[in-house]
Amino acid sequence: MKRPAIFSYFSAVAISLMAGSYAFADTLPSVTMYKDPYCACCDAWADHMKSAGFDVDVKIENNMSQIKSSAGIAPQLASCHTALVNGYVVEGHVPASAVKKMLETRPEITGLAVPGMPIGSPGMEVQGQEDDIYHVIAFDNQKAGSYGRYKGSKEH
Repeated sequence: MKRPAIFSYFSAVAISLMAGSYAFADTLPSVTMYKDPYCACCDAWADHMKSAGFDVDVKIENNMSQIKSSAGIAPQLASCHTALVNGYVVEGHVPASAVKKMLETRPEITGLAVPGMPIGSPGMEVQGQEDDIYHVIAFDNQKAGSYGRYKGSKEH
């Protein structure tokens, strides 16, 4: 290849890569969230995800233990709601920023979890109480480990 042809080729590749990043930001995948019919904090998490640009389809489920078992969630990782997004499982009050990071980097994991219901995590905000510091856990069927440390919805 001659120098101008090489330059044109790399310019085209760079432009297509930039366009791909921009397209991702404009077209976040849909989230399907399963929740107990009486869980208000689950609805607040769905609102958090919607405000971050996700389309959230809420499914009412009376047997959440079956959903969690089918999704491969170990009891120690469980929380109140379970979501599916683009081939990943999102368990509990995981911040939208962690979900976006997972979708951008595509790690080889089953998904992310925030066990329990930490105060201040998305959907668990309590006016007048300080936000807990908590870990978002990356997991698969063999292991689990920290994906990030958060306070409220921000990495800490």
